[in-house]
Amino acid sequence: MAIFSNTQRDTPVPTPIEPPVANRRRSDGMALSIVAKDMTITGDLHTEGVVKVEGRVNGSVHAGSQILVSPGAIVQGDLHTREAVIAGEVHGSIHATERVELQASAAVVGDVHTPRIAVLEGGRLSGEVKMEINSLAEPTNYPGSVDKSHKSVEMLAL
Repeated sequence: MAIFSNTQRDTPVPTPIEPPVANRRRSDGMALSIVAKDMTITGDLHTEGVVKVEGRVNGSVHAGSQILVSPGAIVQGDLHTREAVIAGEVHGSIHATERVELQASAAVVGDVHTPRIAVLEGGRLSGEVKMEINSLAEPTNYPGSVDKSHKSVEMLAL
């Protein structure tokens, strides 16, 4: 029996303690720039990383990765990015190479140019949604199929 044997037991190796989440660095290497609630920036912003707007920006925002507009934030200018997640106000056009998400508290006055869009119930958009037909899956030719000559898609509210 193992209880009475003279063989040494393997001592458990202690597991390393992970640092708190706040001290962890982003693993993707993208910089995060934050426009704080009490901050107003006048002029254009340019970064290859992520911009999170919690305050106000009077100018265009160019981010290589992502633009996040928090509830209560206001952007008076165009957005250019890979992905935009909007929960505040945008007064200008949004150009996203991958996707745009308008959350329930979002208010956008301007056109949206993106291959994919999600609008949560309550999200408001006053403008056109323009989606490149070439980036969408090719529909089969049947009655009622999409006319490929159109360069915009209209959204219908349900």
